[in-house]
Amino acid sequence: MAERRTPRVIPPARDGEKVHQVHVYYGYGKGKTTCCVGLAVRALGAGRRVALVQFDKGYDGEHEHYSERHILRGLKGIDLYPTGCERMRTDGSFRFGVEEGDLKEAGRGLEVAGRLIREGGQDLLILDEVLAAVAYGLLGQGDVMGLLDLYDADRRCELVLSGHKVWDALVERADLVTEMRKVKHYYARGTPARPGIEF
Repeated sequence: MAERRTPRVIPPARDGEKVHQVHVYYGYGKGKTTCCVGLAVRALGAGRRVALVQFDKGYDGEHEHYSERHILRGLKGIDLYPTGCERMRTDGSFRFGVEEGDLKEAGRGLEVAGRLIREGGQDLLILDEVLAAVAYGLLGQGDVMGLLDLYDADRRCELVLSGHKVWDALVERADLVTEMRKVKHYYARGTPARPGIEF
């Protein structure tokens, strides 16, 4: 018979210690969104509420290209906010570049993130690919730093940022920074992105 365990009680923060932290997961290695989704599942398993805002990962209401969202939509306690325009073409190719609609959708994601920081009831807020939105010119560094200013005014939840690049001021403000560094990738030998593994 398995031993029953008492749930671990998290001790209260000491005077002056921040209870909620800012996480940054970045780099050109695979695993940033996977990490965010794993953290979301862990938080849900602990009875926490999660809000996941995804930047530049659009959903037209019909064609879902991000497999994790099929599962996440069925879980209690998580609110999904996919933003961005469709980038998958009907022939299976991917649309690169920045168009007016991409900028509008990034702005919408920024508004959603700001509202959740100020008013949301979540325990964990994930801004997936917000740093990629900066790297590709959909948002500016000042937009992200503005979100951190809002957050620092009232740290009501854990905050996670992910994407490709960081900058010094962001690293200075974050409480945890993890780099996903590509050492080797099968893309280099022509293996395409695969459902359930890359998307």
